[in-house]
Amino acid sequence: MSGARLELAGVGKNFRGLRAVHDVSFSVPAGAIHALIGPNGAGKTTIFNMIAGVYVPDAGAVTLDGRKISGLRPDRVCDAGVGRTFQIVKPFKGLSVLENVTVGALHQRPDLTEARDAAASLLAQLGLHDRRHQLAENLTLPDRKKLEVARALATGPRLLLLDEVMAGLRPTEIDVMVAFLRDLNARTGLTILLIEHVMRAVMALAREVVVVSYGEKIAEGTPQEISRHQAVLDVYLGEQEAS
Repeated sequence: MSGARLELAGVGKNFRGLRAVHDVSFSVPAGAIHALIGPNGAGKTTIFNMIAGVYVPDAGAVTLDGRKISGLRPDRVCDAGVGRTFQIVKPFKGLSVLENVTVGALHQRPDLTEARDAAASLLAQLGLHDRRHQLAENLTLPDRKKLEVARALATGPRLLLLDEVMAGLRPTEIDVMVAFLRDLNARTGLTILLIEHVMRAVMALAREVVVVSYGEKIAEGTPQEISRHQAVLDVYLGEQEAS
């Protein structure tokens, strides 16, 4: 497993005349961890969906190591090396934890025994080995989040998209996930782009942060630079005042 360079060049997406994302450009170097943040409804998941092939951009392009992947079907994007998690975790019902991850592992390993062994290894790394024979839908929220990460990693990605995998976790659980992702990145060079509202995780993991609001990029820089950026402060403080 090694990382791939992601680049978005002027991507945009409209839904029945509603502008969800407009002219967003940024890149993530191979092996880096970057974060994509912004208020609810800012267009973050729409950007993920354009990277992952769920939506075709109305403008611009998404490339992975210089190869255009925007416009490909989600399975072809996965073949190209993109794995993702979903904000709303939905494991395969009726399957065990191990079977859920094995499904993903079969993407790279057609031999069932090899796929099952790879899945078991990932579950052990994420602290789910003892629960591998449980039905996935019976897991707690923190464990379902871990399962979601394991399923994505099982596909053998070079770019991992994490959509709020730490939402709903306790501080100690967040620290465990941060440590796992940091170690994974250091060991494998996997490129990671995460959407996250948990700023302690963003500050601990991300080399750079991209901020979007109302579908447009309003800032980009290191976590320290972003924490002092006036446009970012205005957006978040305004959101707090409105709530």
